[in-house]
Amino acid sequence: MRQPMRAVVDAVWDRRSGYWLVLALLIAAYALCAAQDTTDPSPWVLVVQLVTVAVVLRVTEAHQKVQHTAWIILSIAAAATLVVAVLGLRGEALDIALSAASALAFLFAPAAIIRHQVHRRGLDIEALLAATAAYVLVGMFYAHAYNLVALLTVAPTFGDQTVDSLSSQLFFSFTTLTTTGYGNMVPASPGVQGIAVSEAITGQLFLITAVARIMRGARRSSREATTEETP
Repeated sequence: MRQPMRAVVDAVWDRRSGYWLVLALLIAAYALCAAQDTTDPSPWVLVVQLVTVAVVLRVTEAHQKVQHTAWIILSIAAAATLVVAVLGLRGEALDIALSAASALAFLFAPAAIIRHQVHRRGLDIEALLAATAAYVLVGMFYAHAYNLVALLTVAPTFGDQTVDSLSSQLFFSFTTLTTTGYGNMVPASPGVQGIAVSEAITGQLFLITAVARIMRGARRSSREATTEETP
């Protein structure tokens, strides 16, 4: 009985459906962050992020010990976050801890996806979903990096004309990652400028690598199809 049930679970939970779930969680996290008009991170956002990391570990087939350890850590962190949210606890130290935890979560998740995908061959929907998820995760990581800097310093992140908030930091992060650069928000301090430069470089390198991965997979699939058709 156990084996048939395991087969059903594996059939339902394949990597493609898992990556769709990761993207759905990222949309939820993005919406929660975009709704915040202050730099104070929301505990509920952290809960969504922790669930996202857990799903990423499952989808990327991380080692069982890694998954078990991560589940223990994530469960403790989620329980603590829920207590904070229910009791309404606030404070500068708590905000810094929540922001740092969010940044670490979004740094670990894309690394796990890249590690898993680098050894795969061929081009399919899973590769495209994985690349999209990793790209969005990188943008979310940098948004929380800006947020952490804003919480640790007294100077405005983007000057006096822009209100510091997680929403504005999120917008600036993705315009920098994609090198769109509308120019309406400019980093005020050398530290933030350095982070923005590293994000712009990361975004370009990611796109170059992703395109190369897609083209390599497409050529390999074409060669394999030609080989199969050759008598």
